Amino acid sequence: MKIVNIHEAKTHLSRLIAEAEAGEEIVLARGGKPVARLLRIAVPAQRRFGAMRGRARIDDAFFEPLPESELAAWE
Repeated sequence: MKIVNIHEAKTHLSRLIAEAEAGEEIVLARGGKPVARLLRIAVPAQRRFGAMRGRARIDDAFFEPLPESELAAWE
């Protein structure tokens, strides 16, 4: 954890962001008292097309028409 005064942070913001991207936690301080943290954001993983291939199966019954009683329940 690195503590940086706000004036220095304004002067070196690009460098501090690069350090945060690298995983370092930076604490911004005013008058030596911590007021904020600069952290890297955890980016969610991209979804991959076809990731469920082979895990789910659909048989021919899936494509058969629904019985009248069930169709009525949906209306």
